[in-house]
Amino acid sequence: MKHITFLSGISSLILGVFSCSDNNARYIDVNTGKSITVVKDSSTGYMLNAETKEPLTVYYDSQTKDTLYGQTAEVINHKVMRTPEGKYYYETAKPVVLTQDEIDRELLKNGDYKKKVEKDGDVKIKSGDTKIKIDGETGEKKIKKD
Repeated sequence: MKHITFLSGISSLILGVFSCSDNNARYIDVNTGKSITVVKDSSTGYMLNAETKEPLTVYYDSQTKDTLYGQTAEVINHKVMRTPEGKYYYETAKPVVLTQDEIDRELLKNGDYKKKVEKDGDVKIKSGDTKIKIDGETGEKKIKKD
């Protein structure tokens, strides 16, 4: 009986040491779930995993309880998206959806006009520094200004 109590005490101690070492980690890569050390790349300004030198997309700060974007270290709580494969990312550019009237007004403002209709029904329009995309299936319209 002493032997079983001793073994369970040792295994509890080992488990406690390993779990405590992970609890002290400040940053966690949300895509891997592993504790990491974060460093800033001096040439790009992106945050990197210090061990692998890989750029981080999204990581978690356990001290501040914030989720951060790897390119800018911007706090992005509640703005994280997930791919069907289970990877996390931050959508930085949000498309502007326009009505047809708004598209027509944009086109009239600019002189340089090009329109392309693709086989799948998607429409791409360029007028000056404005680019407009219309999804052939859904009709969703997006505008981008250079």
